[in-house]
Amino acid sequence: MVSVLDSVLLQGNFSTPEMREVWSDTNKIAKQLMVESALAQAEGELDIIPQEAAQLIAEKAHVENFDLVKLQKKSAEKRHSLIALIQGLQEKVGGQAGEFVHYGVTTQDIVDSGTMLQVKEAYAIILQHTQELITALANLTRKYRATLMIGRTHGIHAIPITFGFKLAIWLDELLRSKRRLLQLSENEVFVGSISGAVGTYASFSGQGQAVEELTLSKLELAVPNISWQPARDRFSEFGSVLAIYSGLLGKIGRELFTMMKTEINEVHEPFIAGEVGSSTMPQKRNPALIEGLASLTQPVFKDFDLLLQSLLIDGERDAIHWRNEWVALPEITNYLDAQIVNATYILSELDVNSQAMTDNLNKQGALPYAERIMFELGKILGKQTAHHLVYEAAMTSIETHQDFISLLYQLPEVQKHVTREELLSWVTPENNIGESLAKIDKLLAQLAE
Repeated sequence: MVSVLDSVLLQGNFSTPEMREVWSDTNKIAKQLMVESALAQAEGELDIIPQEAAQLIAEKAHVENFDLVKLQKKSAEKRHSLIALIQGLQEKVGGQAGEFVHYGVTTQDIVDSGTMLQVKEAYAIILQHTQELITALANLTRKYRATLMIGRTHGIHAIPITFGFKLAIWLDELLRSKRRLLQLSENEVFVGSISGAVGTYASFSGQGQAVEELTLSKLELAVPNISWQPARDRFSEFGSVLAIYSGLLGKIGRELFTMMKTEINEVHEPFIAGEVGSSTMPQKRNPALIEGLASLTQPVFKDFDLLLQSLLIDGERDAIHWRNEWVALPEITNYLDAQIVNATYILSELDVNSQAMTDNLNKQGALPYAERIMFELGKILGKQTAHHLVYEAAMTSIETHQDFISLLYQLPEVQKHVTREELLSWVTPENNIGESLAKIDKLLAQLAE
């Protein structure tokens, strides 16, 4: 095993079958042959090479015609990533027609265009799985729209919210990640490259731009304004969108991890009969799926940093930085897709303990309503004066474990203006969630538009 993505035992935790196939050696060679085929056909149509040669090249440029083990051995002998495939295709075509294989282009044209075809394929999978995640999260948001729980800031109880409100914030962020994904296509990130040794079309006898446009149209890749061999920002843009997306999923994983802790007990990940949490503690039901979800953000961030290094390319081309993409692109897409699929399953089958949410909400008695009480008293006494009074009562309640409302009502300034019943009317949880339900409904309505 070289990588967790290669491990039969581990790859399911770090990738999906669809994404592994995208980055398989077979698919890589298939995409490079697609580029060689499209190039030959374009050059044939433009009478740059004989049309009979173009037809033969297109007929032979299929991955099933090649032995990948032999290609690997020859690549190692030549110390070149593509020459074995070029020579192999030439041999398959044979004769004079074989002389027109890889005509006018450089290795990076084929490798970059092939890689971009793989990236575009990975992108389509991520988009599909993203829509499934949106559906799962939206359904959960609707279901728990009004389920009361305590909101936490700095890890400490703050004021009431609903679980649906928390979920809706995740959903809104997820929708932004989808929009960023869609913008990648609008920003012409998915471009090909057919421009020769240093990107100047020097080997095409004045027809280079026409060859590039026709070749890339056959591959359904956008045409760049100018050579991007030394300009790798498109991959960094792609990586940035995926890294931001992964950050959301990592945050969701961390939040669910906290909520599943025994003493909080507000959610539980899906559990199947026979699942084992510990080899030595039979009672354990660990957050294995949730931990897996959260853990993959870290390598995604590292891979994004690696992609950024490719921006520092030397001159018109170097392999020092170029090869970073061969490591980072398969990993970042595999890890993210695994997160998306994992999150979809977790949220679709999440076990929500609404009673524990209620118990935690009531854990500090009326203290979570101190803000509401302060503002109500502030209408009479002034906000700053009310803040001081409520603060002193709250601190005493926390330190002495006395009832907050009783301490507050003992104050002459409070008794003078409000009854105990009025104080208690301000500590009803459903009346202290502001306009959160309206905001949830507004967000959910957008999904139907």
